[in-house]
Amino acid sequence: MQQNQQMTSKEQKIASFDPNGVGDIGGGLFGLPFTIEESEVVIIPTPWEVTVSYSAGTALGPQAVKDASPQLDLYEPTIRDAWKLGIAMEEISEEWAATSEVLRGKAEAYINWLEAGSPEVGKAEFENLPAEVTAKGEEFLQWLKQKALRYLEQGKLVAVLGGDHSTPLGLMHALAEKHEEYGILQVDAHADLREAYEGFEYSHASIMYNALKLPQVKKLVQVGIRDICQAEAELAQQSNGRVAIFYDAVLKENLYGGDSWKKECKKIIAQLPQQVYISFDIDGLDPKLCPGTGTPVPGGLEFEQAMFLVRQLVKSGREIIGFDLCEVAPGDSEWNGNVGARVLLKLCNLMAASQQKLEAQF
Repeated sequence: MQQNQQMTSKEQKIASFDPNGVGDIGGGLFGLPFTIEESEVVIIPTPWEVTVSYSAGTALGPQAVKDASPQLDLYEPTIRDAWKLGIAMEEISEEWAATSEVLRGKAEAYINWLEAGSPEVGKAEFENLPAEVTAKGEEFLQWLKQKALRYLEQGKLVAVLGGDHSTPLGLMHALAEKHEEYGILQVDAHADLREAYEGFEYSHASIMYNALKLPQVKKLVQVGIRDICQAEAELAQQSNGRVAIFYDAVLKENLYGGDSWKKECKKIIAQLPQQVYISFDIDGLDPKLCPGTGTPVPGGLEFEQAMFLVRQLVKSGREIIGFDLCEVAPGDSEWNGNVGARVLLKLCNLMAASQQKLEAQF
């Protein structure tokens, strides 16, 4: 009975909603009228950036994306009636945002101490901080994992909106309980394969190192990498093919030499198994598109290059089982949230199309 009432409510909202109208800033994500119960896609915001080592602000990313989202037009030329899918975002956790802010202050002081050469002065203050941050990071992981599992068990499609890039690990763990194996397609400027970076096990620079601890993750394919340390490169080289890196410089050289982006995408997708999780760090894009992000790096993908890659992934018949969008920071303008909102909407629609919940024509 309750499900029928929810369907009726959703159908009523679809009948009365004007997708051509001005976005309702008082409505939900993208100005859509749907509740979480009525939506096929649920976004979990993660306002967390404790271990950010360069520039803070990503904890404010979910709010920046939400604020920008109503200004987007909802029409998707290649996906029929995409807006009817139902996309909703949970309320941003004030508790986790506050915890992140407190620990971020401590971590920043600790990082400054490390960069000063770990002097004896301050040692007593900082020697237990990595353990404290790791314990809270484990708690955060379990919180997100259980939340994601509840939605997955309801048949929802689930995505994470960060926050720094450490935040989606709980969703990856939840998907590992639901799928025997899957691959990760990572769009990023950084490899994020460092072990316990700066002493923090759940560092934003360690997300893929930690993801590889899951035996269900059979393949990690990294695209757009242009800032990497030797240890990370060696880890990939010694992974027996489990990690494949498509360096930004090599991709560009191939394009400059006459290859098409379509050909490059075909090579990337060929490395991936049938079920794919997308981990999208906004700094994988050219930083003119995301200047506020925590660690911007010259180079990167154009917006349509990245979206073409994901469309080709769907076109190949592969299934997107979940995704995250991380490292969006408001910066000094609304531009960052604007671009982040557009990436988020495209990924929601393409994930749904890959699972035949929307009709794609491309």
